[in-house]
Amino acid sequence: MSNIVDKVVEQVNTVGEAIRNITDIDTVDIATAKRKVVWQDGKVKLYHFVSDADIKCDTPVLIAYALVNRWEMMDLQPNRSFIRKMLSEGLDVYLIDWGYASKLDRYKSIEDYILGNIHDCVNFIKDAHEMDSINLLGVCQGGTFSVIYSALYPENVKNLITLVTPVEFKNGDGLLFTWAQDMDVDAIVDGFGGVVPGDFLNTSFDLLKPMAKMRKYMGLPEVMKDKGRMMNFLRMEKWVADSPDQAGETFRFFIKELYQKNKLIKGKLEIGGRKIDLKKITMPILTIYAVADHIVPPSSTKPLNDAVGSTDNELLEFPGGHIGVFVGSKSQNLLTPALVKWLIKRD
Repeated sequence: MSNIVDKVVEQVNTVGEAIRNITDIDTVDIATAKRKVVWQDGKVKLYHFVSDADIKCDTPVLIAYALVNRWEMMDLQPNRSFIRKMLSEGLDVYLIDWGYASKLDRYKSIEDYILGNIHDCVNFIKDAHEMDSINLLGVCQGGTFSVIYSALYPENVKNLITLVTPVEFKNGDGLLFTWAQDMDVDAIVDGFGGVVPGDFLNTSFDLLKPMAKMRKYMGLPEVMKDKGRMMNFLRMEKWVADSPDQAGETFRFFIKELYQKNKLIKGKLEIGGRKIDLKKITMPILTIYAVADHIVPPSSTKPLNDAVGSTDNELLEFPGGHIGVFVGSKSQNLLTPALVKWLIKRD
């Protein structure tokens, strides 16, 4: 009986500590690395990050993140920041902020994103630094966009890095890829009035591992009694909740032409009337995949290494999952330094 009483008291104390900690929180800040807007077109902004570290790689790097989530995951907090680590290691970093799609963007196409926004940002950086080419780092769907751009404008990309990027969409390793094969994307886009809600996509991602979310919340009192762990949790939850809506026509194209028809790796994809030939990617390329990635499994990422025309192509395995690539000690201590070293060697 005493053991039961002790456990009840322990649980009450745990909840009490959690309540005291949460009541002390005024704001939850993410993406606090110093930056400035250097170019803008409507909702799309180009950030240039400010660094006190010595530049070790003269060629700046442009980050193209996915449309599905916000880029802030790459700067979640000061000691778990992919971007801050890149800066401290000597890179000059730019990043595209896609903004938030609304009804006004329902007809924004993949051409608008790649041939418009990415191309404009690349040209801005080239002009600002008086260079013929820049380094391009694409993340997840942004990596797919970066691959397409590099195939169309290889002269503008000095080095290409893809991070957990899907290129082979017909594989049985990822549940998301399986679902997409039979998705009635027209019904989804049209049913939502041309703009696909971010909450709809978040629910889909939750269903990939439904028990993971349950375990996360069941352990919440224990997490929240420690203020440091609680802040880590709250920052992550803030990022997850801030999921942008999707421009319907881009979403429709991406599902149909890539997920369902797998045209990119087959060499049949066309953007703006131009066929995407991956063999035209002749610049050095680093393809990074995560072994435990349940969103973009390695079998979707690794085929890019053999599909490109580059003779300087390298695969880099990350020992973690899709989110672990950006946060945590392995990202800080292993991945980012290796990425920076790879770029500096080719500068």
